[in-house]
Amino acid sequence: MSSDPCSFSCVTKCVTRHLNLTLRVDFDRRVIRAKVALTVEALEDRFAALTLDTRDLQVVSVTANGQPASFTMGAKHSFKGTPLDIVLPFDLSRGQHVIVEVTYETSPSALALQWLSPEQTAGRKQPYLFSQCQAHHCRSMIPCQDSPCVKHTYYAQVSVPKDLVAVMSAVRDGQEVDPQDSNRILYRFKQPVPMPSYLIAIVVGALESREIGPRSRVWSEKEFVDKAAFEFSETEAMLTAAEDLVGPYVWGQYDILVLPPSFPYGGMENPCLTFATPTLLAGDKSLSNVIAHEISHSWTGNLVTNKTWEHFWLNEGHTVYLERMIGRSLVSEQFRQFKAMGGWKDLQDSVNTFGANNVLTNLVPSLQDVDPDEAFSSVPYEKGFALLYHLEELMGGPEVFMGFVRSYIQMFAYGSVTTDEWKNHLFSYFKDQVDVLNKVDWNAWMFTPGMPPVKPRYDTTLADACIALSQRWVKAKEQDLNSFKESDVKTLSSHQLIEFLSLLLQEDPLSLLCVKKMQEVYNLNAIMNSEIRFRWLRLCVRSRWEEAVPAALKMATEQGRMKYTRPLFREIFNYEKYRDEAVRVFVAHRAAMHPLTSGLVAKDLQVDPSKTTSL
Repeated sequence: MSSDPCSFSCVTKCVTRHLNLTLRVDFDRRVIRAKVALTVEALEDRFAALTLDTRDLQVVSVTANGQPASFTMGAKHSFKGTPLDIVLPFDLSRGQHVIVEVTYETSPSALALQWLSPEQTAGRKQPYLFSQCQAHHCRSMIPCQDSPCVKHTYYAQVSVPKDLVAVMSAVRDGQEVDPQDSNRILYRFKQPVPMPSYLIAIVVGALESREIGPRSRVWSEKEFVDKAAFEFSETEAMLTAAEDLVGPYVWGQYDILVLPPSFPYGGMENPCLTFATPTLLAGDKSLSNVIAHEISHSWTGNLVTNKTWEHFWLNEGHTVYLERMIGRSLVSEQFRQFKAMGGWKDLQDSVNTFGANNVLTNLVPSLQDVDPDEAFSSVPYEKGFALLYHLEELMGGPEVFMGFVRSYIQMFAYGSVTTDEWKNHLFSYFKDQVDVLNKVDWNAWMFTPGMPPVKPRYDTTLADACIALSQRWVKAKEQDLNSFKESDVKTLSSHQLIEFLSLLLQEDPLSLLCVKKMQEVYNLNAIMNSEIRFRWLRLCVRSRWEEAVPAALKMATEQGRMKYTRPLFREIFNYEKYRDEAVRVFVAHRAAMHPLTSGLVAKDLQVDPSKTTSL
């Protein structure tokens, strides 16, 4: 029985130390033909059997130290996949290693992989493949102990068609013509820092790169590469700021890869190679805080990792805290406070969506029989940050609390950690202030649904203009509408414009007359910054402006970042007149969507997942 509710693998009996991958990417069949050699260490005597996680894999053979090993596939579970039970032809003593080699093939519907046709790429000439393993999808690409409590190094050789380039979440280790097929190239990668399976990542496509710093390149299709190099030019400054806060960056290279629009997340902190959505390419570097977030994961998440997905807040709460500390270093303390206020609103949004009594809004939820993908929200990020900020205030301010964060990272580096271990370290670090820590309502923070028990008092300097303007619109009567001028928003930064719209989304819907006037004076339709556009379109749909519906559906389908796609579809679905249209557009586009996104939108729109024909 696994101690991780999202995994079948026997993490108490044995642990994987290294993976050696041989992958052959087949675009015609949309599968990876593969071999993985797992170096497994026994954690008990008379060790002779192990279980690996798999999902939709076709396992051909298994060997142990070169000898055939018998294996069986267990019953398929709805989201955990299928356990692969392996019996070794010999026993091991505690501490001994065995190399278990599995030859297998992935399925065309593997949840970790999205195969794009040339038409779905920017260049429209070559196909594209990318992976997204977090939280529990690595098992659909590699049979492994797919739990974040297990960390291993890896080496990989990847064979791809010669017109394409492969990159992975590792350091590049050379390339050559594939000795078995001169029409293919073999790329090699090594990852010498132990990491959990969910951080294994691969991309294959018509990729180009540009240098953006002494240890950084940006990768994408050539159509995006210069735009991305401009957008992320501050990467080295962010890396240096992070190192000043929490110590040396241990992963060597820090590259950024801009994916095609269907990528379901804003960013993914794959080591050595952060994945980023093209929706960050605003043209003014205003959305690069996502990069500060992914950089911060190099310490909190990748170096110190949540032991199971129930402790996901340890990854995300600390990472948001560090991301905002980087903002403090590079911009100002007021900017950090302003971003924290925006985060509180995102948290309110998630609590409203899930319902204030939903246990998935606990900081530490139980994930027994819960699909981690369905639990994903801004709760671990923003409730986690709010707790850390609250503790910062109690313990003596940011400098004092950063001392604790550094100590926590040093203590648990290269390992995985639970909330109890984090809390014990907090109490021992602040041993002279235990009386203050004991006054914190830990049960309310950790194990109670809804909003946190304490709302921090954030400095509103940068938000005051946004609050004042949003209140003018909320209170405006018809005769007041002519008092609004283009100059109202001229002095607002894009961050403040986002905040202004977020505030309006927390109020009752504006009248149709109001949003039409807002468009007339501010021309918000012309703004392509994705964070602004997303909020503006939601506001318009809520006010039942019919002209906004096609634009909202277009944004929901021309990119696939779940942060935008799911709320936009939900908003239109809640507009009775266009409910059927929302479903029709989703069904028409779902084949081009990432499997994670289409599965969750289908649930949001109450569409039968098996119904794939267009209406």
